[in-house]
Amino acid sequence: MNWETVIGLEVHVQLSTVSKLFSGSATKFGAEPNSQANIYDLALPGTLPVLNAAALGMAVKFGLGIGAEIGRRSVFDRKNYFYPDLPKGYQVSQLDFPIVGKGSLMITMDDGSEKVIGITRAHMEEDAGKSLHEDFHGMTGIDLNRAGTPLLEIVSDPDLRSAKEAVAYLKKLHSIIRYLDISDAIMAQGSMRCDANVSIRRRGTKEFGTRTEIKNINSFKFVEKAINFEVRRQQELIEDGGRVVQETRLYDADKDETRSMRSKEVANDYRYFPEPDLLPVVIDEAYIAAIKATLPELPDARGARFVSEYKLSEYDAGVLVATREMADYFETVANGSGDAKLAANWVSQDLLGLLNKHNWEISQSPIQAQRLADLIKRIKDGTISGKIAKTVFESMLHDTASVDAIIAAKGLQQVTDTGAIEQLVDTVISNNPDQVQQFRAGKEQVIGFLVGQAMQLSKGKANPAQVNELLRNKMKAK
Repeated sequence: MNWETVIGLEVHVQLSTVSKLFSGSATKFGAEPNSQANIYDLALPGTLPVLNAAALGMAVKFGLGIGAEIGRRSVFDRKNYFYPDLPKGYQVSQLDFPIVGKGSLMITMDDGSEKVIGITRAHMEEDAGKSLHEDFHGMTGIDLNRAGTPLLEIVSDPDLRSAKEAVAYLKKLHSIIRYLDISDAIMAQGSMRCDANVSIRRRGTKEFGTRTEIKNINSFKFVEKAINFEVRRQQELIEDGGRVVQETRLYDADKDETRSMRSKEVANDYRYFPEPDLLPVVIDEAYIAAIKATLPELPDARGARFVSEYKLSEYDAGVLVATREMADYFETVANGSGDAKLAANWVSQDLLGLLNKHNWEISQSPIQAQRLADLIKRIKDGTISGKIAKTVFESMLHDTASVDAIIAAKGLQQVTDTGAIEQLVDTVISNNPDQVQQFRAGKEQVIGFLVGQAMQLSKGKANPAQVNELLRNKMKAK
């Protein structure tokens, strides 16, 4: 407890443009190696960059989405380094004049506490190619399909104080990016990657400790594990009399450890200078206003509306707005069924449990939103009980028939006939004289047991509200 962790994240997001940042090559994921690299990507002499206007618009859209400053004049720079994944010998990035300036976003922790995390900047740059090692037996292959794909690098302030805060920030960022529809942000495919700058300092100290950078972490789980390992490593190192070296490290998920990759570069190492082949980008208020008009309702605003309009708890609303697709699904179910609370329960518990079990996106759900709305309507109108609805839900995974057809085919309609229910109640009263006497003596809670007995006799088909009412009336009458 003597140590305080300080974390800043650099998140690289591949923008969902059809072509690259400065060339017309395609950006489709999974293509044959080097099939999406043209003469500019290969750095052939005399080729010149042309800025992708769609990428610029997406970057501005992100800045507006987090309430950040927008750079009316932004400048591209050459970041010089020699590595095979960029044949030019430099990466086109932005240094002093990024497209997005200071902003912030609010994170919510599991205990409900909230914290504002500052965002230093977000700048555009081109992605590098990919080095391939496994198939070349002592050699390295280079795939330049990814080289030149437009990136938005989002740099946080060093405001994060734990691995859990870092994951909460990353998930919130992921949600906003998906809402804005500027990237699919699939970490497993590399379209969203995270570098974590980690340092520790004695509690009460104002100066930051020496930081290390953990590169290219590709899942929320690994971000948390990598940071936790690195914090422990730095604490043990200092407490044993050593010192932390500023360096770049890689996280090995198989061994759950970070290991040294290279000494950490600073800006001077890259010999930045303005890109001579690109003019400064100047945008006006009309351009910004036009993009602002396209902004969707973002997670925080949508969650607040769910609380006020649908009377949901803040927790339930937070779960449902985590992704745009989940929020859209919920609204279809809520409006189609006419019962927002039941809709929230079924979507956040039953449906989400199903998706997590199979590792499905909501777009892959075998149960469409309107079908779930139809199921909830049948609970509301008494056709089936909530318990029987679980059985119908399971059937809906494999049976594409309508909810009504499934209920009819399986004979699951709830028994609402008063005469039939009265016979069940008489049987329960006759079979359980001790519990009946306890109820008459004032032990109210025994009614649950008796209703359960009736439901068991009816194989779950009796209307529990009717059973409850008839039981009470009959036991009070004798």
